[in-house]
Amino acid sequence: QVQLVESGGGLVQPGGSLRLSCAASRNIFSIYAMGWYRQAPGKQRELVATITRGSTRNYTDSVKGRFTISRDNARKMVYLQMNSLKPEDTAVYYCSAKKDVLTPWDFWGQGTQVTVSS
Repeated sequence: QVQLVESGGGLVQPGGSLRLSCAASRNIFSIYAMGWYRQAPGKQRELVATITRGSTRNYTDSVKGRFTISRDNARKMVYLQMNSLKPEDTAVYYCSAKKDVLTPWDFWGQGTQVTVSS
């Protein structure tokens, strides 16, 4: 089991930046992958970015070049640096963990709201 707690959301103007943080309750070194999902009102939850144990990163096309995911195993933290934010990035952002390559995304945080608006 691992508990995840997100922080860092808020209101930002278009073109601005935010850094989301995800604190894990235990060591994440052995966890296969960590990820960030988001869900906008009336839309399905979307996988935004993932980072594996070996630091391989993947991003959904809409955030490539603007968002960067990173993990600090020693601090049990995962981050999502979001730059050049757009109104369409507005959503609740969730941190998630995938224990093994064959398992689903089975651990979730409570989410943090990101609102991009002028």
